Amino acid sequence: MPKPPTPTDAPSTLHDLTVQRGAGGELHQRAEAGQPVLTTAQGGPVADDQNQLKVGARGPVLMEDFHFREKLFHFDHERIPERVVHARGYGAHGYFETYESLAQYTRADIFQRAGEVTPAFVRFSTVAGSKGSFDLARDVRGFAVKLYTQEGNWDLVGNNIPVFFIQDAIKFPDVIHSVKPEPDRAFPQAQSAHDTFWDFISLTPESMHMVMWVMSDRAIPRSFRFMEGFGVHTFRLLDAQDRSTFVKFHWKPKLGMQSVLWNEAMKINGADPDFHRRDLWNAIQAGDFPEWELCLQLFDQDFADSFDFDVLDPTKIIPEEILPAVPVGRLVLDRMPENFFVDTEQVAFMTQNVPPGIDFSDDPLLQGRNFSYLDTQLKRLGSPNFTHLPINAPKCPFANFQQDGHMAMHNPKGRAIYQPNSFGIGPREDPERGFRSYGAQEVGTKARLRPESFADHYSQARMFFHSQTAVEQRHIVNALGFELGKCEVPAIRLRMLAHLRTIDETLAAGVADRLGVTELPEPATPAVPVREVAPSPALSILENPPASFAGRKVGVLVANGFDAALLAELNAALQAEGAMVELIAPTVGGATSSDGTKVPAHHAVEGAPSVLFDAVCLLMPQAGAEALCREVPALDFVKDAFVHCKVIGFSEGAVPLLTAAGVLPDADEGMVGLREGASDTFVALCRRLRIWGRELGAGL
Repeated sequence: MPKPPTPTDAPSTLHDLTVQRGAGGELHQRAEAGQPVLTTAQGGPVADDQNQLKVGARGPVLMEDFHFREKLFHFDHERIPERVVHARGYGAHGYFETYESLAQYTRADIFQRAGEVTPAFVRFSTVAGSKGSFDLARDVRGFAVKLYTQEGNWDLVGNNIPVFFIQDAIKFPDVIHSVKPEPDRAFPQAQSAHDTFWDFISLTPESMHMVMWVMSDRAIPRSFRFMEGFGVHTFRLLDAQDRSTFVKFHWKPKLGMQSVLWNEAMKINGADPDFHRRDLWNAIQAGDFPEWELCLQLFDQDFADSFDFDVLDPTKIIPEEILPAVPVGRLVLDRMPENFFVDTEQVAFMTQNVPPGIDFSDDPLLQGRNFSYLDTQLKRLGSPNFTHLPINAPKCPFANFQQDGHMAMHNPKGRAIYQPNSFGIGPREDPERGFRSYGAQEVGTKARLRPESFADHYSQARMFFHSQTAVEQRHIVNALGFELGKCEVPAIRLRMLAHLRTIDETLAAGVADRLGVTELPEPATPAVPVREVAPSPALSILENPPASFAGRKVGVLVANGFDAALLAELNAALQAEGAMVELIAPTVGGATSSDGTKVPAHHAVEGAPSVLFDAVCLLMPQAGAEALCREVPALDFVKDAFVHCKVIGFSEGAVPLLTAAGVLPDADEGMVGLREGASDTFVALCRRLRIWGRELGAGL
């Protein structure tokens, strides 16, 4: 059994401090040989970092104390404005490896050579909550990738959902204002379950497809490592002759997709509000580097014209059954930032950052994002020179005539800082290598309007719902019932039920039942007739299960006298599968095994509820189980694992704990008696992730 992890920078022993006590008893920690001396930001050595400069021991403070002034000045300004959206984020460094040359589609340098390795930084985030909110809010997840290509940075600023709430960027402030805490009361935080959000949504039919995604399990992912990412919009690839191919970008996790249950999410937020952050950190620190494949949907104008919807509409997708997403490379995250603020907080993503060979479509939401992001970065980072920060700076050579401004670190050199100039100084254009836009010919009347091809707001919403398994459909119904049940204004609930009837009668009836609405409103009138679109199994998480249990985590609850050989066998089987094992005991000090060895625990049971694990095991003799029967956290550990449909392995001695928790040892196939040789059976069942039959109450 592995020992609990310790921080990589923690010393193996604590050193004695070289200290000196001041007259007031304060501690001065002096530099030892080889240690750096504390200095001011200007490099001046500091003699005393414990006391302000005063007139006498009890006298007034002197204004000339420049060290105090500098220290407080920096502290007072060390917070930059948080992002308006995507404030709660976490990032990691890695690389992208190209599989094969895509020169037939694009001249983008990153896709020219098989095996090309490009440095990358990825930031995952939630949208609605503040920096201090919890990880497992029901929300869209940002999936922003910065690729440091040899011809400039490429920011693929996407989400874990391939569509969005609105079709035109002019509505972006409205949808975000509606979902943020209500301004008169400043709550709820990081939740869409309130009146103003659903008021906006119920008055915005174009949001119906996105609502289906956000109310599905996609909005409560088990981990960043187990979720897809999408570029959302339609982009263009341009080849060396500037011929265009439309493209949609997909990131598919190598470990497969997985989400949690809503009841589980709420409990995780209480037990560990940093659940997603900790998961990514621990995986990378353990060397289990998460991977995604970049997949492209490539199509031409004729193919685009064959649809009943518009590929420029960001509320629509092209089902993968119609147009497969072809893998073209892999993204690997293998290094955490050395400092969260320097990289994750200061990274500046902008959709307009594309290298030559990648271009934009006329998607009006994308066009608006291209305009908006520069303002965002200037506001947050305080200077037009935010590109000089290492996390934002290109890793290829760069040169321009931009100068001065706050925090300038790369001013141009020489006499002439303009172009053209006759001094032969500075960079020059390169018509061949430089960025070129697709030469589309545009004709039309200047007007504020929405194209008729954007008018179908319900067909793909219906397709998404029909593409889910019965379990997933039930989760969508429950999610809508919970969210709309938080709305205090009955008219908002009824407007949403009208939309849901237009999407699917069974969906509307299920939500109405949870709201106590006995008489459904008339269905909403669609702008164009709703089409029946064939279901897309690719949209279901449960229809696309992972190939193994790799990357998941098992919590093993033990008590004194547990079978050491059985734990070793179980641990070996799970490690061979690529899963992680964490030990839980009555105290964090651990438990003594059957061979007399004291094994430290990763967690005490009161601090490690089963919601933190993908499957659980109970290894203990009967006496240990009977003792745990008196511990509420241990009973909750078992109850929640069962209710949340997890595979439960248990030794014979653990049966009293199961019984006390109201769980039948033979309730279903997910209850596995652990004895010598049974570990492989347990692991095989874990690959299913959940025993979904329990959701209807079987076995309790």
